[in-house]
Amino acid sequence: MSRAKLRLGVLTSLFPSQARPSEGIFAERRWLHMRARGHAVRIVRPIPSTPALARVLSGVLSKPEWRAYVDFPGGERRRGLEIAYPRYAHRPWDQIASARSFARTGLSTLLGGHGAFAAAPLDAVVCDYAWPAAAAAPLLAELGVPCVISGRGSDVIQVAEDARLRAALADGLAAAGHWCAVSRDLVARMDALGGMPGRGVLVENGIERELFHPAERAAARAELGLAASAPLVLVVGHLIERKDPLLALEAFRESGVADARLVYIGAGELRGALLARIETLGLAARVQVLEPLEPELLARWYAACDALLLCSSREGRPNVVIEALACGRAVLATAVGGTGELLESLPQCLCASRDARELGRRLAALLAAPPAPEACAAAVAHLSWDHSSAALEACIAACVGAARR
Repeated sequence: MSRAKLRLGVLTSLFPSQARPSEGIFAERRWLHMRARGHAVRIVRPIPSTPALARVLSGVLSKPEWRAYVDFPGGERRRGLEIAYPRYAHRPWDQIASARSFARTGLSTLLGGHGAFAAAPLDAVVCDYAWPAAAAAPLLAELGVPCVISGRGSDVIQVAEDARLRAALADGLAAAGHWCAVSRDLVARMDALGGMPGRGVLVENGIERELFHPAERAAARAELGLAASAPLVLVVGHLIERKDPLLALEAFRESGVADARLVYIGAGELRGALLARIETLGLAARVQVLEPLEPELLARWYAACDALLLCSSREGRPNVVIEALACGRAVLATAVGGTGELLESLPQCLCASRDARELGRRLAALLAAPPAPEACAAAVAHLSWDHSSAALEACIAACVGAARR
């Protein structure tokens, strides 16, 4: 039986753009695959606008991620997807008021529609990245528009650590009545917040297998101009507190693998502190910090490396772990959030401790005796964007069906 084609609105605070091309690539992949399955998709990603005096007092313009918003375009088309970037009133001192402004502005743009979307109402709105988009759920409930809230990680875990935000997120989940997440851990957290055990749906991220697949290490190293034999450890992702790149550096030092190299691929607020610490430890000759890379080139670095190191204090379900495993490379990751779900068949790749010495010891052991590339790839062999899209379709269909009853 053919599946119904849906007209979907997406409200999100995380999506790649010309201004910030590496932000939320996995979200873009989700909606590209949903469009390829015949669904009409319109995406609204509201952009924060802060009054001049508030910008000065709050210091937001001292942060590179905020400076990028100053000249943000009003919208664009990326790979056939239409994305609108309306401005909403952001108040750094009041996250609840900012979330409500985000929701009102986003829904005004999303539900107003234009072009092909002006002809008929949406079948559903997906709040893709739970917070602050979940603030739109009560408004959608009043309008009778079905809503699914999608959780990815910090949008649930970090938000729930703040009592006021936790209550607001819980209200959003209750109003929507339907939600999904990329890991079992996140589904359980959202079920508890929404007060409906068993309601959430697991919608795992897929993997671009034409990019991320096992490849010859020697060829990749030659292509990248790297030494043929020295062990190479990668740290891929944002250089921010919860990813803890400084702990990764200490773990690498504690590993004691004398000829090993460490390469960071990413950007973020801790870049300066990381570079300073590398110099202090006298590791500049062995540690390199690269800017974020396009997926095609990142895949070659995975092929070239011996292991990926991830020392996060909080995770949803890290895409970098999926990518490295799909490339047949070992991973050493801290046992937080949904990370362990990816490494159930590779217990040597999961570390319960965030102590630098223990992580270093485990890293040295992993480099000395890594799991077979075939075992790494098998751990994520079940993941695909077709599987992910089918699970998301089923979640949305259940939401739409409930609204029609």
